Amino acid sequence: MKHKPKLGQNFLVDDAARHAIVDALGDVRQRTVIEIGPGHGAITEILARRCQRLIALELDRALAAELTFRFRDQPQVQIVEVDVLKADLTSLVPGGETVDVIGNLPYYITSDILLKLFAAGSADIVARAVLMMQREVADRVSAAPGVRDYGLLSATAQMNAQVSHLFTLPPEAFSPPPEVYSTVLRLEFAPRFAELGVDAASFDTFLHQCFAQKRKTLMNNLRSAGYAAETLAAAWPSEIPAQARAESLPLEAMASLYRTLGAVEILGKS
Repeated sequence: MKHKPKLGQNFLVDDAARHAIVDALGDVRQRTVIEIGPGHGAITEILARRCQRLIALELDRALAAELTFRFRDQPQVQIVEVDVLKADLTSLVPGGETVDVIGNLPYYITSDILLKLFAAGSADIVARAVLMMQREVADRVSAAPGVRDYGLLSATAQMNAQVSHLFTLPPEAFSPPPEVYSTVLRLEFAPRFAELGVDAASFDTFLHQCFAQKRKTLMNNLRSAGYAAETLAAAWPSEIPAQARAESLPLEAMASLYRTLGAVEILGKS
């Protein structure tokens, strides 16, 4: 089937890859799965036979109509014409149930979709996701502290999920071929905020401050964010070098600094 990619779609046509992506979700016989951007249904077709319920979110009206007709005799498949960023995941999921998510994420909104899924994971709506994205973005999501690709997206992802790098596909796996390679990641949502003793919303703000300017040291970024020099001096943990950059530190060290800064600020106000 041919379809003009009005929205920049690149449709997966590699048969082995589409099966490998679905396999990565594991046993979904008793699960509800949300598929993001089903396109012509390369993955939808496989999932429809495996999961208990499948909800496919498709923005393109023509593709949504095509899929609705194609799966008209499969009541376990629901095609929803919607922008995933505007979709209310809670309303799609039965009360108290968690879902799994699968999808080939549009390159231009990958980060926005990830942030939406992190929020859903924190709300116990999404348990697992298998996502394909541009290789460079996937490298940032899965990067470890101390490597070049590690940054705010890495830290945010790893505060919210256990990230596994699965495999990378060449442009030829898609039609039309994109100009980039695509990588498939699996995310097991397991927010670490309680474990690390931090408030989710304020720690997210803190991470943004820490990573504000990559060339600056962590201390200088926090000074630019409004922390007083004396507060930073009083709170600075001994295990963090004074000239350290945020990109070099594991989440445990960032959480330790966040907690001590909070304690010093409280003492300063008392």
